[in-house]
Amino acid sequence: MSHYFAYLARMKFIHRWGLMRNTRTENIQEHSLQVAMIAHALAVLENERLGRDAIDPDRTALLAVYHDAEEVITGDLPTPVKYFNPQVRDAVDGLEVVAKRKLLGLLPEELRSSFEPLYFARPEDAPAWKMVKLADKLCAYLKCLEEAKAGNREFERAEESIRRDLDALGEPVVDAFLTTFVPSFRLTLDELN
Repeated sequence: MSHYFAYLARMKFIHRWGLMRNTRTENIQEHSLQVAMIAHALAVLENERLGRDAIDPDRTALLAVYHDAEEVITGDLPTPVKYFNPQVRDAVDGLEVVAKRKLLGLLPEELRSSFEPLYFARPEDAPAWKMVKLADKLCAYLKCLEEAKAGNREFERAEESIRRDLDALGEPVVDAFLTTFVPSFRLTLDELN
């Protein structure tokens, strides 16, 4: 018997943005889906529109699905806590490795080698992981826009800070996503129609 998927099913109970008042809570399960969809789109944009390195969009989406899975054990640590200082960041990194190893240990042994690359980056997946990281940052920005649209001023500084970070990346694929898709997030349903 394996408890692996029972643990992953608990992703819906882990809430993000714990230090901030939310008009609508967001859990890591729904966050992971959004990151997967956007990471997939970034890989496609990178390949098709920008003609850059060939990135496997399907692999990228799969990595994104699991990118926060260890949080069923660690919980979602707010960014100010994670990055309080280098010692805390190192401790959090170590905790995440332990949590990932625990999850892998829950799988039947014959499945572990197939799942391990979903938790621990392989060199050949570096371009895909880059898209996942970019998508994760974009999703944080989209959450800020969603909260602002709902009249919640709590996310104003985060929105400004994350947008500065996104702009400073100098990543054409991020710029393409911001230009092509993000303006629609400021619209109401009637305006989208």
